[in-house]
Amino acid sequence: MLHFLENENYKIGVESLGAELQHFIKLDEQLEFIWVADPAVWASHAPNLFPIVGELPDFKYTYNNKTYPMQRHGFARKKEFKLIEEHRDKLVFELTHDEETLAQYPFKFTLLIAYKLEWNKLSVTYLVRNDDVHSLYFSVGGHPGFNVPFYPDENYTDYYLEFEKEETLSRYLLNGNGLQNGDTERVLEQERVLHLNHSYFDKDALVFKNLNSEKVTLASTTNPRTVEVEFKGFPYLGIWAKPGPSKYVCIEPWCGIAGRVGETGELQEKEGIQELGPKQAFERTYTITIL
Repeated sequence: MLHFLENENYKIGVESLGAELQHFIKLDEQLEFIWVADPAVWASHAPNLFPIVGELPDFKYTYNNKTYPMQRHGFARKKEFKLIEEHRDKLVFELTHDEETLAQYPFKFTLLIAYKLEWNKLSVTYLVRNDDVHSLYFSVGGHPGFNVPFYPDENYTDYYLEFEKEETLSRYLLNGNGLQNGDTERVLEQERVLHLNHSYFDKDALVFKNLNSEKVTLASTTNPRTVEVEFKGFPYLGIWAKPGPSKYVCIEPWCGIAGRVGETGELQEKEGIQELGPKQAFERTYTITIL
């Protein structure tokens, strides 16, 4: 079921399946910023990633000497969330463990995803709570896709990403199965601007670590409209679209990252895994601002 928040200028829509953001509309122009989820290209809008980010070797991991299956980006994006709070400017969705999750993820958890719309800024907050008597290991992250171009008379290559600070950035390359292969490729050298080009995604996502910036802006050389994504507290950032002439780009704040070729498969040893003690909580917020 779709749930909406609206003010004088903006409207968002969130689907309870996956607690997925599906709309962020500037009302006076009826301009939709969230990717339309064309099933012939990529059938998602902005999935939420939990309890892993990315892919695991052979889609499995080991915990306490037992092996468990786990699909790419985890199961939350395909689970029905419960709407537990609905206010004029805020929606809060909840997912808790059940028999299906425990069969692939042996932890008792609560995942809350809150959407708060303040004028032109949308805050997306993840709160992970450990409801178990032992430590909980997890990753969490966002995967919002944005329509590019914003207007029909523009081209994809009119658009660029501008980082908050100058960056010397290398992408961490993935193999054909979505795993880090140990190689890197330099993308920026003391620069702030990365011009969009479909060819970047021929090698899968642009995966970044150790950014100086906590904010990146999607902008165009042909119109003044921008989308700003702030990701303070998220140590990894993915930039992705499917290879080919797609009309979107994903800007993905992550607390977690894809597995590596040759890693042990032990959940506690996986790069980017967060450890949460019994009855403790973990919270991160990223924001999307339309300017």
